[in-house]
Amino acid sequence: MSVQNLSATEVAQLLQQDAILLVDVREAHEYAVERISGAAHCPLSRFDPRSLPKAGKRAIVFSCASGVRSARAAAICLAAGLAHDRHLKGGIQAWKASGLPVERSR
Repeated sequence: MSVQNLSATEVAQLLQQDAILLVDVREAHEYAVERISGAAHCPLSRFDPRSLPKAGKRAIVFSCASGVRSARAAAICLAAGLAHDRHLKGGIQAWKASGLPVERSR
């Protein structure tokens, strides 16, 4: 099994269908500035794949700033024997470049 890349458009569609739980692995200060609406927060610096939020029947998809840390989180899960193998390719940068909305702190 290998890490699967999802485009911003694919992730947006899956979120709209409530088919995934998006998990943002950026650090707290990054998440506080802007984030994708509904994304859970689990910083990679303290990442424990067994402590991920419960997703129910939804798949977990990781996101970060550019796609590097989210791919790493998926790889950590695979190495731990968990099937959380998908991430947002290009991260929140690709999300915004696709014209998709973000939440910003006031």
